[in-house]
Amino acid sequence: MDTNNVTIDIKQARKRRTKEVIRRFKKNKLAMIGLVIITIMILMAVFADVIADYDEGAIRQHSDQRLLSPSKEHPFGTDTYGRDQLARVVHGARVSLSLGVFTTVISLGIGGLLGAMCGYYSGLFDEIVMRLMDILLSIPTLLMAIAIVSALGPTVMNLLIAITISQIPVFTRVVRSSVLSVAGEDYIEAAKIGGARDLHIILHDVLPNAIGPIIVQGTMAIASMILLAAGMSFIGLGVQPPQPEWGNMLNQARDNMMTHPYLVIIPGICIAISAFSINLVGDGLRDALDPKLKN
Repeated sequence: MDTNNVTIDIKQARKRRTKEVIRRFKKNKLAMIGLVIITIMILMAVFADVIADYDEGAIRQHSDQRLLSPSKEHPFGTDTYGRDQLARVVHGARVSLSLGVFTTVISLGIGGLLGAMCGYYSGLFDEIVMRLMDILLSIPTLLMAIAIVSALGPTVMNLLIAITISQIPVFTRVVRSSVLSVAGEDYIEAAKIGGARDLHIILHDVLPNAIGPIIVQGTMAIASMILLAAGMSFIGLGVQPPQPEWGNMLNQARDNMMTHPYLVIIPGICIAISAFSINLVGDGLRDALDPKLKN
């Protein structure tokens, strides 16, 4: 068997499949709406310093501007310390979205490698790792995150570590399942016969052909991690004031939510919209990557 021809055919088939996935994704109107919304939120986070000054608007307290209703000068109003809500929302977006993306990338990297090795090698290594993952999966995600942050201390770094650890078992199982579905294919055997190293086969042959479910799970996980980070900050175990984050903004607004509802409505809407739009994108990717659907 000519391994070079097999590799070329695989690459060409992969390119055709990618084009087909993009075409089908574009036909999904809800997915495109979600993509537009999350793109706008990402741009808002990236250009937060252009939209509003961090120190003056989001951090510095102004006692003479406490609890001002939304106006031309303060479109989202001010909080109990006189800080501009618009500034805190856009800079909070940078923290919330970054936590969602970074924790997903790190947990996917660690869990993906473990899952790929389990699916590729099987045997005793697979049994040990998967039983360990079963133990971790038996612990509720929020409870595990609370326990880790309580032990390490409520900082952004410890929150990132807690959320990452809580998601590694999920990615390990998803990747292992995807790898098992392709590990016995002919092109994998051809790569082995050609003398390719196991790590090279896993990274260049196995994972690229099992990437569909992994992408979908990763997309969905970003939304879940944004919600988890917001929840941890809301109970005081996440991002600490005065640094703005959507969850701790809700926490600080609890005492004034009845008299000044905009304090909870605006960050709450941001959390809901970001999670909803990412889930729309995830649903669109799932449909586009499903070969059983013909659009």
